[in-house]
Amino acid sequence: MINTYQTSMALPQVPPPVPPRLGRSQPVLIPAPLTSPGHSKPLLRFLVCVVMLHLFLSVGGFLYLYYNEIQISHAAYSSPQGRAGFPPIGKQDTTYRVLARMVVKKSPSPQKAGYFEWNIEHSIHKKINYFEKSWLTILEPGDYFVYSRVTFSKGHATIPLASLVKLRKSQSEKETDVMKAYCSLSNGMDSLNPHMCTATQQDVFTLEKGNQLSLWVDDLSLVDYDMSATSFGMYKV
Repeated sequence: MINTYQTSMALPQVPPPVPPRLGRSQPVLIPAPLTSPGHSKPLLRFLVCVVMLHLFLSVGGFLYLYYNEIQISHAAYSSPQGRAGFPPIGKQDTTYRVLARMVVKKSPSPQKAGYFEWNIEHSIHKKINYFEKSWLTILEPGDYFVYSRVTFSKGHATIPLASLVKLRKSQSEKETDVMKAYCSLSNGMDSLNPHMCTATQQDVFTLEKGNQLSLWVDDLSLVDYDMSATSFGMYKV
């Protein structure tokens, strides 16, 4: 069969390809190597272990410090010194090298007014000497925290219930009052009165070698001489 179909439309002309230029290198694309999943897993596990270990150590350290602080606070409050606001004896013995915690004893014939006598058998003193049964002598100069606690079991009609801490520069000089504390019984002066009161005091003093301190009351017969009720002490800060 003869094709007699004719058209006057021009067919589209396709441009010839551009020949490459001579003297110019063509870039060669090299695909980047892919990271193998097997090599990243150990590194990821190591980082996770480091983070978890750091977290456990932080939590464990916090819990240790928290419970240790609770135990120290409980021990300090459980002791008579802690309830009175004074450092506990055990902590003084382990922390401070220069210290004294003196227990007082009742004299066979107590005077109306005078100095307490130390019960050396039940007292603690390190690098602080005692003198004439009633004084403490400083051996190392420095700042000292001084405290006292005197419990009165009976009252008096004319004199206040007071305790005084006295200081003298040396054993040959006159003493001066450096601290004074008062307390008051709630009922009368009856010797059978079960009520008691405690006079406490504390302060920091700069003391020199040879200085001496003692504890004094107006009437020694009114004092409760239990070792947990009446005491005197100091430590170097």
